[in-house]
Amino acid sequence: MHPALREEMIQVFTEFYDGQYYVLGKSVEQFETEYAAYNKVKHCVGVSNGLDAIYLSLKALGIGPGDEVIVPSNTFIASVLAVSYTGAKPIFVEPNELTYNIDPKEIQKAITPHTKAIIPVHLYGQAAEMPEIMAIAQENGLWVVEDNAQAHGAVFDGKITGSFGHLNATSFYPGKNLGALGDAGAVTTDSLEFYDNIKSLRNYGSRVKYHNSEIGHNMRLDELQAGILSLKLQHLNDWTVKRQQIANWYLANLKDCNSIHLPYTHPQASHVYHLFVIRSQRRDELQEYLRQNEIGTLIHYPIPPHLQEAYRGLGYQQGDFPIAENLAKTALSLPIWPGMTEEMVEVICGYIRKFQDS
Repeated sequence: MHPALREEMIQVFTEFYDGQYYVLGKSVEQFETEYAAYNKVKHCVGVSNGLDAIYLSLKALGIGPGDEVIVPSNTFIASVLAVSYTGAKPIFVEPNELTYNIDPKEIQKAITPHTKAIIPVHLYGQAAEMPEIMAIAQENGLWVVEDNAQAHGAVFDGKITGSFGHLNATSFYPGKNLGALGDAGAVTTDSLEFYDNIKSLRNYGSRVKYHNSEIGHNMRLDELQAGILSLKLQHLNDWTVKRQQIANWYLANLKDCNSIHLPYTHPQASHVYHLFVIRSQRRDELQEYLRQNEIGTLIHYPIPPHLQEAYRGLGYQQGDFPIAENLAKTALSLPIWPGMTEEMVEVICGYIRKFQDS
């Protein structure tokens, strides 16, 4: 991705360097306007990273000690840490076994008088079942904060992720479909009140320089990263099409591998394939076999949040969330990036078929 953008990226850096405006300048404002338009919402606030985006969203909603927030049982730890930062308690809910996204039916069962919000995660790049989740939230008087870090540009029933929730958080970590050259994140919303509050919270609780109306944070989007993101945003749709083509090559080449579970896409959802995740009961052996043949893979994620040492105090045990635990034991992310060729995919799939036949 980056070699083709080298000269344009250097131009962005040159303008940043010569402009001598390094914090909350015109590049941040420009990217916020562009990303809000991309997500078909009224407002965007650029922040320091995806975790801070979720945390600031929860804080703006007034969530704190004594509250419960529903989160998926299979997600990156940031979705859960943000809840803990507020003093609230994360309540884990199992995913749909086909899509790996949080199951709306299980959400309904987890709601208590202490529940204040739901954080659906669009895992691996597939849009979660947001209309049903929003209906549950409305019926129960709950807030919704989308974690859209893995699904820039995905849609459910024609509506783009990052536009469903009351507040929506995303990450622009370098490996994301829309990635900065360092840490970066954003919050999107249609609410002017929340927009104004998060703009203040990210900047020391200040709306006017040296006037602090609330206890805020230093969680601002970097001016240089904003410029890079504006450039990359112009290419995002094209990169998404390329990711989807690569995924189709994988699906075609692996369709007869009976020991491999391939990704499934909900008929009303689109998948932007931040990750291409297969499942195998011999996952660790397969990963080692591919490594020996110079094919890199990753496991997203090897330990579910409820079994992390950091959350031992919640008292969960092995077996409490069997779907998430099974995913942790069987999921394997294959290489996928814009620029992969069909030949590369065929080579990888060839080794997977050889492993299956061994």
